[in-house]
Amino acid sequence: MSSRSTIARAVAIVGVAVMLALAGCSSKKPAPIGGDTNPSSQLGENGVDKSGGNSLEDWKSGKFGAQGPLSDIHFAYNEYTIQEQDGSVLKSNATWLQTHPQTRVQVEGHCDERGSEEYNIALGAKRAQAAKDYLVTLGIGGSRISTISYGKELPLCTEHDESCWSQNRRDHFAVSENKE
Repeated sequence: MSSRSTIARAVAIVGVAVMLALAGCSSKKPAPIGGDTNPSSQLGENGVDKSGGNSLEDWKSGKFGAQGPLSDIHFAYNEYTIQEQDGSVLKSNATWLQTHPQTRVQVEGHCDERGSEEYNIALGAKRAQAAKDYLVTLGIGGSRISTISYGKELPLCTEHDESCWSQNRRDHFAVSENKE
C-alpha cells in the first residue's frame, strides 16, 4: 500500500505542477485597469486622449521629436529632482495650461541609454511624477495631468556621449484635448 500511496502522491504533485504551468502560460491578457482596451495606454495613467499625441505615436508616425506648445525640461544624471532653471520652464508651461483649460497634458519621462531597462523605466516615472507634482503646486488640476515613462526607449539623440545623453534625460509634455 505504501508504494501506491507514494505513486498517488507523485501523480497529484505532477498534476498540480502542470496546472500551475498551464495557468502561467495563459494567452488571455488581463483586462487593464479602468476597462481601457488600448494596450499602449496601459503604460500611463488612464484617461489620456492618445489621439492628441504622445512620443510613442509620434515615433510610429515618423514625426518624433516635434515640440508642441509646452517646453521640455531636463535632468542631471541619475536625478529626478526639478532643477532651478527648469522651474521657469514649468511656470511657463503652467501659464499656457491655465489659458487653455480644455487641454490635458501627458508628462513623459525619458532617460539616457545607461542603466538597465527596469531602472530607467522607474527613473522616468519619477521624473514625470516630479513634473506633475510641480505643475499641481502651480495650480494645474492633477486630473488634467497624466504620466508615463518611456525609460531609454525613445531617445532624441543616439550618439554615445554626454552631450547626447543630456538631451535624452528629459520630461516631454504631450498635449491633448480634454473630452470631458
